[in-house]
Amino acid sequence: MRRQDEVQCAESHDKYGGRVEIREIETLTELPPYLDFPGLQQVCRIKRLRTVNGTTSEEVVCAITSLGRREASAARLLKIARQHWHIENRLHYVRDVSLGEDACRVRSGSAPQLLAGLRNIVIGLIRKVSAQYKYIPRALQHFAAVPADALALTVPEF
Repeated sequence: MRRQDEVQCAESHDKYGGRVEIREIETLTELPPYLDFPGLQQVCRIKRLRTVNGTTSEEVVCAITSLGRREASAARLLKIARQHWHIENRLHYVRDVSLGEDACRVRSGSAPQLLAGLRNIVIGLIRKVSAQYKYIPRALQHFAAVPADALALTVPEF
């Protein structure tokens, strides 16, 4: 039987755009011996309940972390898990869908990393310098049609 102080729980509630989301996390520091990962400090179970237009779905995921309780309480781990999807949706999805990263056939040497870096720079410039574009694809269309505006992002005096 587990001691109550070994398990830590947290919960968050979000509501946006007609969607209600409840996230619950349970973390455990007393780890079973078969979890033999170097540096492992906690295991987590995250449950997400989403209600959209009256329909509720449930998803349960498990995670492991090298962060101990001093560095990350259950509430902080729940926030970290949420931020992961923010990064996934804000950067990786844009790189793949808007800039076609997955369709790119460059696979050898350091070229894939270089192209990923260039894509990150393009996204960063569009978001930082060109606040008038809410959507990256519209900005890309504009800059393709007016290359001088694209150059002005990198050379302000242009």
